Amino acid sequence: MNNLLKTAAAVALVCLGTVASAQKYHGIVDKTVAIVGNEMISISDVEAQVQSMRAQGMASERCQILEGMMQSKLFLAQARVDSLVVNQDQVIAQLDQYSAQTLTMVGGEDNLSQYFGNKPLYKLRQEWRSQIEEQTLVQQEQQEIAKNIPPLTPHDVKQYLDTADVSSLPVVPIKYQMSQICVYPDREAAAIAVKERLLSIRERIINGERFATLARLYSEDPGSARKGGELGMASKSIFWPAFSDAAMSLKPGTISQIVETPDGFHIIEVLEKKGDMFNARHILIKPSYTQEDQDKAFKRLDSLRTAIQDSTITFELAARFYSEDPATRTNGGQMADPNTGSAYFEIDQLKPQDYAAIQGLEVGQISEPIASLDNEGRDGNLVYKIVRLDKIVPAHTATFETDYTELLGMVQNIKTNEAIDKFLDEKIASSYIIIDPLYKDCEFSRTGWSKKIRND
Repeated sequence: MNNLLKTAAAVALVCLGTVASAQKYHGIVDKTVAIVGNEMISISDVEAQVQSMRAQGMASERCQILEGMMQSKLFLAQARVDSLVVNQDQVIAQLDQYSAQTLTMVGGEDNLSQYFGNKPLYKLRQEWRSQIEEQTLVQQEQQEIAKNIPPLTPHDVKQYLDTADVSSLPVVPIKYQMSQICVYPDREAAAIAVKERLLSIRERIINGERFATLARLYSEDPGSARKGGELGMASKSIFWPAFSDAAMSLKPGTISQIVETPDGFHIIEVLEKKGDMFNARHILIKPSYTQEDQDKAFKRLDSLRTAIQDSTITFELAARFYSEDPATRTNGGQMADPNTGSAYFEIDQLKPQDYAAIQGLEVGQISEPIASLDNEGRDGNLVYKIVRLDKIVPAHTATFETDYTELLGMVQNIKTNEAIDKFLDEKIASSYIIIDPLYKDCEFSRTGWSKKIRND
């Protein structure tokens, strides 16, 4: 998405909860400060955006916020002319997610009502739903404008390169292509050890010791351990399903059996439940492994490394037969970014252990065995591996020959920006717009807005 779309979307999406009431802002009673077509914007609307953006540590300049809101109204008006419709299933999914996050943030429905001026949850959900629908229409209209841009060709990219200042071209950072052979430690034995430890802790709690005290001593969740394992009132949707299912099935004050999630193993005590929310304590312990586990894995990997270097077996065959990582062994060990699917990694996309392993290697060389992390769970699970450095693409200014895809995206953004600029300038000039003189000193990014300020 281009910068203009990002700005408009950011302003529109920052805060779904608007507290609209007749109150004073800097000594001025709440009133309508802008009319864009049939849409009105009040001081309270602008101030709600200001407060929300400040709470998130974002810039909150009122003139910029008002301009972003007015731009959104123009997109919304055109979306209605174009008879665009929203997918209600997606709206409901977004509404549920936002409601759960907001309830968790404020600590439950009672606090939510107080936070939003004593409005009940059902009323807030009605407002949020309406705003999500509008925001979705705005985004769809922006996409419609982008769709009307003729498909770009290599000639368009070449033409851009011929006229662009070299300093404006993107610099492509250094990238690495790698393959790996992975061996996992004995997870079953480690899991049994963790479960035995948690069973012992659970028995101590049942026999009278305080859950909170033992959580501080033993839990490996640093965020909650210092609070005695307490998580705070939160929606069940923000936890792993196995965790929330176990917690919701407990009566307050009872201790769960051992619960396994991608984070590790837990025991849980529920303190309070309200609807789909609960407050619980937990003790998390993750499987740990011994030096013997590492020595055994390293010996196996070192043998494979030697066999590959002696040409007894190729790296690809060794990966297919001996690697325990299902995501890479079928590809002969070739690694891919799980987020993008790309076989090329920038430095900040690599795990620190993997990056350290390839430092000093030449293309085609294989690292010594290392301990690293996979992509499972929040932090990843321990895995032992050897890594082959397959290719290095040095940092360079983007060129047509080597970086066509990146340049095509850049030119597409430029064309989209131009189309959006044209749309907004035409709509500002032709639409019925009135802006209150309260904002006469604003330096809007588009000069057309200033012509719409009412002269009193």
